Amino acid sequence: MLFNPTPTPELPRALQHLLDRETPAEAAVLPRRQFLKLAGAGAFALGAWPLAADAQAPAAAAAAGLKPFQQPAAFVEIARDGTVTVAINRLDFGQGVQTALPLILAEELDADWSRVRSRHGSNDMAYADPLFGMHLTGGSTAIKHSFTQYRELGARTRAMLVAAAAQRWQLEPAALRTEAGTVIGPGGRRLGYGELAEAAMALPVPETVVLKDPKAFRLIGRPTTRLDQRAKSSGRQDFGIDVRRPGQLTAVIARPPVFGAKLASLDDSGARAVRGVKAVLRVPLDRGAEGVAVIADGYWPARQGANALKAQWDTAGVERVDSARQLAQYRALLDQPGPRHFDADMAPLAGAPKTLEAEFQFPYLAHAPMEPLNCTVELRSDGATLWVGSQMPGLDGQAAAGALGLKPEQVRVNVQMAGGGFGRRAIPSSEYVVEACRVARAAREAGLAAPIRTLWSREDDIRGGYYRPMHLHRARIGFDERGRVLAWDHVIVGQSIIGGTFFEGMMVKNGIDATAVEGMRAPYPLPMRLTVHHPKVNVPVLWWRSVGSTHTAFVMETLVDEIARATNQDPVAYRLALIGSEHPRHRAALQLAVDKSGYGRRTLPAGRAWGVAVHESFDSVVAYVVEASLADGKPVLHRVTAGVHCNLVVNPRTVETQVQGAALMGLATCLPGAAITLKDGVVEQSNFGDYALPRITDMPEIAVHTVPSADPPTGMGEPGLPPLAPAFANAIARLSGKPQRQLPLAV
Repeated sequence: MLFNPTPTPELPRALQHLLDRETPAEAAVLPRRQFLKLAGAGAFALGAWPLAADAQAPAAAAAAGLKPFQQPAAFVEIARDGTVTVAINRLDFGQGVQTALPLILAEELDADWSRVRSRHGSNDMAYADPLFGMHLTGGSTAIKHSFTQYRELGARTRAMLVAAAAQRWQLEPAALRTEAGTVIGPGGRRLGYGELAEAAMALPVPETVVLKDPKAFRLIGRPTTRLDQRAKSSGRQDFGIDVRRPGQLTAVIARPPVFGAKLASLDDSGARAVRGVKAVLRVPLDRGAEGVAVIADGYWPARQGANALKAQWDTAGVERVDSARQLAQYRALLDQPGPRHFDADMAPLAGAPKTLEAEFQFPYLAHAPMEPLNCTVELRSDGATLWVGSQMPGLDGQAAAGALGLKPEQVRVNVQMAGGGFGRRAIPSSEYVVEACRVARAAREAGLAAPIRTLWSREDDIRGGYYRPMHLHRARIGFDERGRVLAWDHVIVGQSIIGGTFFEGMMVKNGIDATAVEGMRAPYPLPMRLTVHHPKVNVPVLWWRSVGSTHTAFVMETLVDEIARATNQDPVAYRLALIGSEHPRHRAALQLAVDKSGYGRRTLPAGRAWGVAVHESFDSVVAYVVEASLADGKPVLHRVTAGVHCNLVVNPRTVETQVQGAALMGLATCLPGAAITLKDGVVEQSNFGDYALPRITDMPEIAVHTVPSADPPTGMGEPGLPPLAPAFANAIARLSGKPQRQLPLAV
């Protein structure tokens, strides 16, 4: 974000003074969004960013067989100077889709990449996931689901431009070719895309197009600098938190200390006395709770007002969860009958030559994105507009309409760049969006006809719920001297993140949440019985980057490693033998990591050990070979070598940065203090001082290598996270002789 040297109520005076001293004179520049708006005034759009999904130019509507997400009108704008702006149908919150998706489209368009720009879409149905039919950024599906879609969008746009040039020159389209934003005809005649856009817009959209042979790709597969790199590295990138509307006010909500609690009494006189506070309003919150919204002319007075409230909370009707009691309750479920995901015969367990029994504990985890949750709502007499970094803008728009008493078509959601999320911005209940709408509606009813930005603090975020669930695993394994597993009896206890949501009908079968068991067993052909318990607990839970694989990969890969050690086998050779020939992508990723790391060929410095893990999630396979040590009894990760199989790589730099970031987030789960705990219903952590995140000094050397492939790409936002912790744990186990049975690591 760009700091404005003009004094603002957003910040304490002391901090504002420091920023004023540090702000260079040249910082007062035209904001990028305003620049694009002005630049776009001279553009002929192949689509005018329609509000309705089917709002196409009249001639373009001739392609009646095409769905909204297949027509260029909502996705491509070409200015007179040839600048191509591509709308993306996903939220970019660090994973780089605002570069990758335009890159795919530009490949088929034959655009001049130096003139390509991008922008976010909205809750328009054109921007729905083409496979799911709903708006969604999640499950590492952006490139996987939209690769062909964006190629076809580019090819259709190119065909319309070529047709427009052919009409102008009175030639057959087949006589023309395209290159770097230009249509080229016989004799070297040339027309830039900007010169043709207006005429092309009036032409029918072709229903079928021929896509390039991948051998002809000139953009896809080449390392490409991200379009947002300069803005983000210079602090000029706008995020949802930076939205400013004329007359805008900011709301901060005082929340109950226990999930679901309501107000018993309230003295708001202290809040109303804070300069800049405009209103103090009681508002309903998520899961039947109640809160107090303090609305002011900036974040700082709103925060001060919320701190000045004297509220008493009624917790009599809600469960007051305690982490120690919860663990005991979970353990009691381990021996109870329950639904089974796998049901192999366990008779060989009793007579197995070797046995292993292990219990694994995984705590609640907060998402803790650097940009806390926020949503700006502008109410009008005829509808509402929202500005929010949403992973599900269609669902959020519908929920907003319900909260505002409007029809869904009266609500527009403008998706904003987000500073992280890791799943927290994709909530089936649309929790933080709904509460922002309730605040805006209550403010309007109280006479405040102004846009309202509801903003969470870091403490609100850490204590505010929707965590990765706490899980308990128990494994009883029988195997022989060669490491052949005879029987594997496994139990998982943890809350369901899908139960009670609209995904339940698709993803909960036989009482088992599919996300809780993903990553179990495969790629190893093991005779497993897997029992699952989903207790009800008064702690809101949600998917967290790589979802169930955050715990299942750790369990599987540390246990496989332990069996290898117990039978004196090399952990890589043992895995390859188990995998066999049934999973060639796993073999390729693991072998690549081994080869590039020097494992088995290079002697490590004294006190270091190798650690290995391989795991598939979201159709991509990542293998890690790591080097770790123990320094003063504390585990230290020195070097990570990754072997990645995600099929065709669209942008190697994106894959590299996603693996680096995911590995660091995986490392975060290993650090002391990386846990959310509760005492008598209250979350004990509140900020980065007591909820651990890795610092730059924790970052190991990371080398990322990809397996060459021409198959359609799979996802990379999440797969780099799961195998890091078990690889690290396996190295530490070899050094200490003590198997690691929990996260954070306990040495």
